[in-house]
Amino acid sequence: MLAELHPQALRIAELLRKRGEKIAVADGATGGMIAASLLTVPGALDFFVGGGVVYSLRARDILLAQPREAYRGMRGASEDYALLQARSLRDNFHADWGLAESGSVGGSTHPTGAPAGQSCAALVGPGDGPASEWTQMTQTGSDDRIANMEAFTRAALDHLESVLSR
Repeated sequence: MLAELHPQALRIAELLRKRGEKIAVADGATGGMIAASLLTVPGALDFFVGGGVVYSLRARDILLAQPREAYRGMRGASEDYALLQARSLRDNFHADWGLAESGSVGGSTHPTGAPAGQSCAALVGPGDGPASEWTQMTQTGSDDRIANMEAFTRAALDHLESVLSR
């Protein structure tokens, strides 16, 4: 899969490099495949600050450094949840962009009850407020864990490239 995504990662890298901007990534249901795709680009330090896989409450607490109350009333694999993660990631890593994916890949029950085959990719760019925030919901309607991980990764990268190309 990484070989298939490499050409897109090169395009995204070029867009970020032209802007002189950097990104941080929080993979959720994608298990690190978004970050891994971007890291296939030689010299990724030019545009990639870091990130992590936010797959547990402990990982979320450490990586995003938000109090648990900040998530009150939110459900995983939703726009508000993913946006909070993207904002926190951007700010904590001192990046220009924060990309967070939160989803339910299937094969087991999601802790917040999110349906299998649902993912939200949230992107927060320079600045504050709605003009610097974008989300993309993906619904596959499938319980196929591996296929969903791949679909969610592609959707998040497509979303990122689309916003950066505007």
